[in-house]
Amino acid sequence: MSHAPRALLSVSDKTGLVDFARALAEAGFEVISTGGSAKAIAAAGVAVTDVASITGFPEIMAGRVKTLHPTVHGGILGRRGTDEATMAEHAIRPIDIVAVNLYPFEQTIARGDASFADAIENIDIGGPAMIRAAAKNHAAVTVVVDPNDYERVAATLTSGGPGAELRAELAARAFRHTAFYDTVISQYLLDHNGAMPDGTALTIAAREVMTLRYGENPHQSARLYRDPGVQTGTLAASELLQGKPLSYNNLADADAALECVRQFETPACVIVKHANPCGVATAPSVLAAYEAAYRTDPTSAFGGIIAFNSELDAATAETIIDRQFVEVLLAPSVDAAARQVLAKRTNLRLLQTGDLTQRRDAAFEIKKISGGLLVQDRDDGVIDAPDLRVVTERKPSADELRDLLFAWKVVKYVKSNAIVFCRENATLGIGAGQMSRVYSTRIAAIKAADESLTLTGSVLASDAFFPFRDGLDAAAEHGIRAVIQPGGSKRDNEVITAANEHGLAMVMTGMRHFRH
Repeated sequence: MSHAPRALLSVSDKTGLVDFARALAEAGFEVISTGGSAKAIAAAGVAVTDVASITGFPEIMAGRVKTLHPTVHGGILGRRGTDEATMAEHAIRPIDIVAVNLYPFEQTIARGDASFADAIENIDIGGPAMIRAAAKNHAAVTVVVDPNDYERVAATLTSGGPGAELRAELAARAFRHTAFYDTVISQYLLDHNGAMPDGTALTIAAREVMTLRYGENPHQSARLYRDPGVQTGTLAASELLQGKPLSYNNLADADAALECVRQFETPACVIVKHANPCGVATAPSVLAAYEAAYRTDPTSAFGGIIAFNSELDAATAETIIDRQFVEVLLAPSVDAAARQVLAKRTNLRLLQTGDLTQRRDAAFEIKKISGGLLVQDRDDGVIDAPDLRVVTERKPSADELRDLLFAWKVVKYVKSNAIVFCRENATLGIGAGQMSRVYSTRIAAIKAADESLTLTGSVLASDAFFPFRDGLDAAAEHGIRAVIQPGGSKRDNEVITAANEHGLAMVMTGMRHFRH
């Protein structure tokens, strides 16, 4: 006995659902549905069969169990030409089209007020099972997970239904959909427990935000993806208030600036060029912080990225655009007057990140290498005064200690080998990315001298230990008073002796901040 073809529709996102159901009904399909989907279809005057009447079993456990039944899965998975006898024996009719999208887990965890229990209840079980079953049996079954594909499928209904090529394409997309969904859940649970991925496998989920103009160079294509659940306080989730779309390099530099400025509680400014800070300062106001950061290296600041950790005001905005060319400005918020000022520079990219203290981001970092991935914990290491070990005869003064801790926050975001000179909560000279720590020291001192900034009375931060005393000797020539460094060299005693000979205070952190 022949039966009408059947379609099962069970969706969280009901965009286009009614129109698709109507097209199926008009093409002679029996439409089967569940819960809210069935109600929406029926309310539109389209005939619909509730899944409970097919299974002979009601929805239970507040909807946790409704489609997990042999009548449903047998109808989806039954092989045409092979399983008809079994299906007939158990009164299972084929299901030809499955349109399912899943509980909004990603949207739930993106809400600032969502609890862990809310997240767990939004893990779909029956939906992925139906999607995977239909995708596996795509030789006979059409699976649709994206409402944008309803029209494509509906267009084939009057000419025999979707062909093998379309069914295969939709099946591949369905498996990608469930893989993404499961990965988002896995990442959320790992982050919730503060855990790294285990050593067996790594899955990554990210949604495309935009196609970039090009990558690091014009011959390279590039895209920006955003981690699921990220809503505020990150670069990928920031709002572009004005200016052209950001380039790959803009984004890389802006991220370096954002992560550095995030470290400070008082108003701070970080200016970045080629992924390295070229000026950092904190002050009572964002304008004063910008002025002090800019003084470090005005030459490098030209065409750079400027980040603030407090609201950007009109006076600061006016000072910046009257003084220098800037590619990107970013801040947690930008007041209306500042927006008016910056509108004069139509090509300037202005980003609003939202509250930097509310960042929810993956607890690990990923770097691509040839043939694989490097995965590590995010460098969230923090050092405070009680963590420091004074190793010299002279102890740092209160002012020196303040500047040492400031310098330590900055050096963490400078490419290794990194040397930073600071005084009064502002950088004076920065040496980055050199093969020798001595050369990083010399470059930092040269930059300060070029801007007529004296290093006398300043402090120095080194991202890793001094392997020899020569780096410290080179720094001492410029009148520094104190040094912060991790320690751990075989020649620590020689370096400490050198510090004592120069009358320096030195503290060791026991923590390194390499940045490659």
